[in-house]
Amino acid sequence: MAAPIAAVFAIALCSVFAASVFATSVSAAAGAKLSPTDIQSTFFNGESFTAATPSNVKFKMTFTADGKMKRVPIGTGSRGEGTWKLSKDGFCTAWKGGKDSCFTVVKAGDNKWSVLKGSTIMATWSK
Repeated sequence: MAAPIAAVFAIALCSVFAASVFATSVSAAAGAKLSPTDIQSTFFNGESFTAATPSNVKFKMTFTADGKMKRVPIGTGSRGEGTWKLSKDGFCTAWKGGKDSCFTVVKAGDNKWSVLKGSTIMATWSK
């Protein structure tokens, strides 16, 4: 009777180990941080993309190579214009009438990136 219990325990332990290895590798791949130059070539090239806030307010975003940016709401929200620059770890923005803020960008899936201020997700960008 003890042998079947030990076998079940060993199988369960192996399953937990395999699941934790898989989850770690998936999250590491999904959470790969973009370098400042990757952010610039992927997003700050004049091509529009979609940004969604955690509360699902969506914007069409355009960052041009000359350091300017604008957002146009998709539905509710307010238009905005400002400037951007690369930083050591990512990028910084200055919206007209607002304070400077700096962010990092991490891969969050296929054609999806999370924009972080510290460890807080501020937006999700998609193309």
